[in-house]
Amino acid sequence: MPPSLPSLRDRIRAQLADLKMPGSLEALDDILRQADSGALAAGPAIEQVLGAHIALRNARRLETARRASRLPALKTLADFDYSFQPSVRREQIESLHTLSFIERKENVVFLGPPGVGKTHLALSLAVAAVTGGRRVYYTTLAELVTSLEEAQAQGRLAHRLRTLVFPSLMLVDEIGYLPLSRTGAMLFFQLMSRRYEVASTILTSNKGFDEWGEVFGDDVMAAALIDRLVHHCHIVNIRGNSYRMKHHAELHAALHPRDHERESDRPAKSKTSRREVAAR
Repeated sequence: MPPSLPSLRDRIRAQLADLKMPGSLEALDDILRQADSGALAAGPAIEQVLGAHIALRNARRLETARRASRLPALKTLADFDYSFQPSVRREQIESLHTLSFIERKENVVFLGPPGVGKTHLALSLAVAAVTGGRRVYYTTLAELVTSLEEAQAQGRLAHRLRTLVFPSLMLVDEIGYLPLSRTGAMLFFQLMSRRYEVASTILTSNKGFDEWGEVFGDDVMAAALIDRLVHHCHIVNIRGNSYRMKHHAELHAALHPRDHERESDRPAKSKTSRREVAAR
């Protein structure tokens, strides 16, 4: 008996493997099952096979780019709760997510107290830029200054500065949480001066511009830095409550429902008028 020939399904699988198309291989059985049942015509079936490979390739590319960019999390605009932060102007945020500010080499500064969503929105812009194929670099201010100080000590500061000017978008997070040394402030100023009108930078800070002199230890340097940043800049000032405190309150209510029931059942304290006090 002559050896049985491989089935059409097996031949397609072998061809997809030879073409190194794992996404299509994974989706093939389900697509062929729909085609065999008549639920899917030949043309759409081919489209789905190719689309499955493209989807997997893009997902892998995004993950590789995210790691290279050092993004701590994948935050998206769809996950942002505008109703909790009504001070945020939706039209401004959506306009920023077109990423035209990167083409114009403009900056974005998010200001506001801790927990209001500054980093979330900044990361969502970075994710959009990575998805669009742009080179992105994330760092906190403390990490950035430490790397610059180490480069200076090792005699390679010029190379490090050139490397950090290259990304089309840099995100510097957590400005104001820790004060900088004078050397650290000068190094950060050098970097921002080099990126000025060359590439876009996003910064987040829990301090208003009027407090940056304390952060950088020098009012004159802080003023010069702010002048460069805001020359071509979009400022997003968020005023509101902390998401984290909101989640903590919700978690406490879920874990201790009786405490909240007693609190809600407790009668409000009546206010005693001055006449009543005088009459006693």
